[in-house]
Amino acid sequence: MRTRIGYKSQSAMRHTIILEHGPENFSAYAPDFPGCVAAADTEQETLALMKEALEMHIEDMRERGEPIPQPSEVREVKVAA
Repeated sequence: MRTRIGYKSQSAMRHTIILEHGPENFSAYAPDFPGCVAAADTEQETLALMKEALEMHIEDMRERGEPIPQPSEVREVKVAA
C-alpha cells in the first residue's frame, strides 16, 4: 500500500511513504529519507506518527544545512498474480 502525505514547513511538499500492515501492527517508512520510520497499532496512528517523524527529520536536516531531497515519483509495476 502506498500513501502520500504532506507536511507544513517553509513550503509544503508531498513525499511518498510506504505503509505496511504486519500481523500485529502497521509500520511506515519514507524512501526519500533513510531511517525515517514509524509504527503503531492502527493505520491512522502510524500515519500521524510518520508525518511527525518526517517533520522532525526535515527540521533536523535543515538545522544541519543538509539539502532536502525532492520527492521521488511513485511507479507501479504490473505482474501476473
